Amino acid sequence: GVMNVLLIAVSERTREIGVRKATGAKRGDIVAQFLGEAVAVSSTGSLIGLGVGLAAAFTFAPLVRAFTEAPFQAAFSWSTLVVVGLIAVLVGVLFGTYPALRAARLSPVDAMRHE
Repeated sequence: GVMNVLLIAVSERTREIGVRKATGAKRGDIVAQFLGEAVAVSSTGSLIGLGVGLAAAFTFAPLVRAFTEAPFQAAFSWSTLVVVGLIAVLVGVLFGTYPALRAARLSPVDAMRHE
């Protein structure tokens, strides 16, 4: 999930983080960068998931009605979509916190030595 993606990003960008810290970036700057990435990843994932879910629901609802004669229909509410999207972003931030803190704790000297 989001944590694995960000842990890999921290690992691959260790030198970049070291250079940023050596040139004056504070821990908060590094944390904000990686939390921003967590928000971007989780927002994109939630939008794609909501889109695919709605498309599937409205595609398969007529098929279910046609083959089962059941009074089945797809419906959604905007408030539910917003809440689900916000929860997805919150989970992304929650699981992005550990990699962000790990990146912020890197020593600039050790990070720039990393290959």
